[in-house]
Amino acid sequence: MALTQVEALWFLPLVLPICFWAAWSDLKYMKIRNKSVVALFGIFAVVGLLALPLDVYLWRLVQGAVVLVLGILANMLRLLGAGDAKFAAGMALFVPAADAPAFFILLSVVMIAALVTHRLFRAIPAVRSQTADWVSWQSRKFPMGLALGGGLGIFLALGTVQGA
Repeated sequence: MALTQVEALWFLPLVLPICFWAAWSDLKYMKIRNKSVVALFGIFAVVGLLALPLDVYLWRLVQGAVVLVLGILANMLRLLGAGDAKFAAGMALFVPAADAPAFFILLSVVMIAALVTHRLFRAIPAVRSQTADWVSWQSRKFPMGLALGGGLGIFLALGTVQGA
């Protein structure tokens, strides 16, 4: 079952602020806070019961657990950060399995755009001076929260305009 417009409308207004928070936190501190992941899970736990059929709700919980295990393994292999792995598991709750291929394409495009934008803004002195305390400017690593939060937010926003 693909993301429905009703489902996207239920989730987007609650999830979008958390997406912004995760992106900002990763830019400023190079950390995605556990509170943002707990907030995603809390929203899904409550609103998902209202917005989804019970069987779909339960499968999404399984899906989130699978992504968490894969994320922990990827973190152990140093492929991504622990916060990225946990946030991805939280994101998985909101992405129907049927939409996974399209979501991964969207996320890939958002990752490239986020990387280019981050590196471009990092090179602009006026931006750097206004955000001098952001750890991501000095880090060799990329703040994936920018792409992860952006990808989930865009996915849900696109879901609200289905059939428009």
